[in-house]
Amino acid sequence: MIKHFILYLKGMAMGAADVVPGVSGGTIAFISGIYETLLNALRSFDAQLLKMMIKGQWSEAWRKINGTFLLFLLSGIGTSILALSRLMLCLLEFYPIPTWSFFLGLILASIVGVCRDLDLGNIRFWMGFIVGAVLAYGITVISPTQTPEALWFIFISGTIAICAMILPGISGSFILLLLGKYRFILQALHDLNIPVILVFIMGAVVGLLSFSHFLSWFLRRHRLTTVSLLAGFMLGSLNKVWPWKQSLTYYTDRQGKSHPLTEQNLLPSDFEVVTGSSSQWFLALTLMVFGAILILSLEYWGRQLSQDADQEVDISESSASD
Repeated sequence: MIKHFILYLKGMAMGAADVVPGVSGGTIAFISGIYETLLNALRSFDAQLLKMMIKGQWSEAWRKINGTFLLFLLSGIGTSILALSRLMLCLLEFYPIPTWSFFLGLILASIVGVCRDLDLGNIRFWMGFIVGAVLAYGITVISPTQTPEALWFIFISGTIAICAMILPGISGSFILLLLGKYRFILQALHDLNIPVILVFIMGAVVGLLSFSHFLSWFLRRHRLTTVSLLAGFMLGSLNKVWPWKQSLTYYTDRQGKSHPLTEQNLLPSDFEVVTGSSSQWFLALTLMVFGAILILSLEYWGRQLSQDADQEVDISESSASD
């Protein structure tokens, strides 16, 4: 049960990350050591599973999809998303600089953690890393647009966003921001708008099950290139989470509130001159360092747990052979 509770906490961390534009739940899964387990569990939803369910082989089907793993992980994700949606709206609106600084530290440390075990002398690493960084940066400079609020577009938004959510470095929430549906979905969660939530979940399920097969195949066949590409995604996404921004254009939501649509990054000193507001650079730097330490600590903890589990397996195999 302790392991299940830890898995539930990892799910909560993933859910918290998925609520944040610029931070990926896939990043949390990656550094906490459950990324490939998650992909393999999602990849097990196939025609063979459907046959098991038709035949009533429920226990075999549960083992095939690693049901206990998914149950605790998804429970944590769901709990976190529902609990933090309103909090995240408040933090981003009233404390943007400290909030984005914390997220920046998270992502910087994640890049270090992901690249630590890779062959940095291999040309394939640098090719994947550079391509990933350029692609992610290109995504972050795309101007968000206002889009339909019809259910068919909510379904498409869920399908696209969930693919990004399981990619380390690419934020599904940011994709929703680009599609003009970030605040709309958060508001739906806050208001418990059941039709919108259900349609969004349906789109997410379709996107998740289809994309996980593709990504899992690439990790098995081209691990170095794939992981270096994902690390590049993280680096390229830093442009979006830079704390000091000047709003250039705005849009108005259904409640009549004005929100930034396009923004320009500034240095802290320029931010104070242009906006007339404090850059809060000391608080920002403190939270950035804290975010980095938090991620590196989680990564170290995950490595220790993995090593302990491997040692237990080795001991049990040695005892069985004796």
